[in-house]
Amino acid sequence: METSNYIKITEENFQKARNEIKKAREIGKKIIYSGSDEMNRKILEKEKIDILLIKLSDRKDKIKQRNSGFNHVLAILAQKKYVTIGVDLDEIIFSDKKQKAKILSRLMQNIEFCKKNKLKMIFIGISQIRNIYDLRALGLVLRMPTKMTSSLEFQKGF
Repeated sequence: METSNYIKITEENFQKARNEIKKAREIGKKIIYSGSDEMNRKILEKEKIDILLIKLSDRKDKIKQRNSGFNHVLAILAQKKYVTIGVDLDEIIFSDKKQKAKILSRLMQNIEFCKKNKLKMIFIGISQIRNIYDLRALGLVLRMPTKMTSSLEFQKGF
């Protein structure tokens, strides 16, 4: 995938985000949206995006439940609108050991939702190009089905 074909939108105001999405569609760019949990749901419900990038760090887990920023409602919405779920690979690579364990457990929870709803996943990173075989191995370790790992992609940029 070519980086220049995508545009990342992180706007927290719904109307401004809607305008940015409209402008990106007019010039033929594919849209990656990353925002708060409430905005993710609004954007999924009302707008057409290509990739939903979910931030897994800087979240507070409850005592017996992880807060991964993705749930069954968002998974169903993403399935209906053919949205790919994005994972920020740099978030995993550049975190400390304790934070990395939390991020990976949240990612495993999101993989379960994607598996149940047959959603496609993509890794997005800035730091360096990763070997696709390494990403597939990571997916298998995180309990992705082999069908999902065979369609894994890596997008450099942003």
